[in-house]
Amino acid sequence: MRRAVCPGSFDPVTNGHIDIIRRASGLFDEVVVATGTNVSKSRLFAPEERLQMLEQATEHLDNVRVAGFGGLIVDFCREIGAVAIVKGLRGATDFDYELPMAQMNSHLTGVETIFLPGASRNAFVSSSLIKEVAGLGGDISAFVPPFVAERLTARLAQRSSPA
Repeated sequence: MRRAVCPGSFDPVTNGHIDIIRRASGLFDEVVVATGTNVSKSRLFAPEERLQMLEQATEHLDNVRVAGFGGLIVDFCREIGAVAIVKGLRGATDFDYELPMAQMNSHLTGVETIFLPGASRNAFVSSSLIKEVAGLGGDISAFVPPFVAERLTARLAQRSSPA
């Protein structure tokens, strides 16, 4: 069985993420969507919430499962027997950021990274931008599943209400 990992923070999961996961599921026997803890980033949603949203977003994909991990992604890949890491790229900036990590991961364990170009309709979408637009009252319905839009809107309202 050829297994790949699609790692990310998914805070929150976007239609761009789902597109990459769907396409990866056509290339591998199993895809594990993995969300980890990155101490350098603050998160709007707790790890359990992100896992729940990912499970709901990928429930239509039979060969996709969702998991959390701690530590290095290559150690997680080794633990589950994954042969590749799949990353989506929106443009040159993503490539410049991802390439050194891919090279380090390959050096450490031999796990290869596969880059999939994001669909042009998602090229400008990021979780950070989605949160910013939603926080300012903008319509994000074209960029995230409806259940994500609802949870995000509720979370942002909760954070902005006086205690």
